[in-house]
Amino acid sequence: MIEWVGRKTIAGYTYLAALATLSSQAFLDLILPTRQGRRESLQVLVRQILFTGVDALPVTTVIALLLGIIIVTQAGTQLPRLGAGGLVGSIIVVTVVRELGPLLTAFIVVGRSGAAIATELGNMSVTREVVALRLMGIPLSRFVIMPRMVGMVLSMICLTLYFDVVAVLGGYLVANAHLTIPFYAFLEGVIKALSSTDVALTALKGLLFGSAVAAVCCHHGLAVRSSFTEVPQQTTRAMINSFVLCLLIDVVVTVPLYL
Repeated sequence: MIEWVGRKTIAGYTYLAALATLSSQAFLDLILPTRQGRRESLQVLVRQILFTGVDALPVTTVIALLLGIIIVTQAGTQLPRLGAGGLVGSIIVVTVVRELGPLLTAFIVVGRSGAAIATELGNMSVTREVVALRLMGIPLSRFVIMPRMVGMVLSMICLTLYFDVVAVLGGYLVANAHLTIPFYAFLEGVIKALSSTDVALTALKGLLFGSAVAAVCCHHGLAVRSSFTEVPQQTTRAMINSFVLCLLIDVVVTVPLYL
């Protein structure tokens, strides 16, 4: 048992160290740009933003509306019956803006873009495109990893804020037929409960989740060696590890706020 725990601890530390190295190198490539290959990196970045951010708007809108309908209906109908109608705004801010919005957005991005990145880089590794880039002296971090990480982080932040707005306002408008709270009173309660800290926390979670998901998926994509059968295996591992890492980050960021 002690040996097993030791092996898992060392493996976990090594895994996190590899992710940190990958992320730090991508960050250095971002703040220390070069003229060589700038156009190619920008093209990859734009494509990543379009796929991760713009193309994900329909599914994000549907999920945000459904979540908003459920939470707004429950809070708007049950709390006034208990004499706590003034807490509707606080409940919605805490559940949607602080927690469920960033988490569900991260899960959407993992299922769409994270799996796509891991699969794409895995296929590049099998077909020896990664080896060819290295032999030509092209740094993978600058032209392959960094644009994808930056594109995913920017898309994650924007999608998280969009998710929150659609879930709160859209959810109320759709569920308005079942509520007894006027829209102006509902909106006033949400605005009073919403602070700059909540907005900053949501953006911070989007930043951290996007960085974690991009690093994990790039790491597992490049971990593919010689067989196409490894691609779905590494993609599955990337998705599971991304989910777990996002939840761990959420706990680390959220719990200190309530202590």
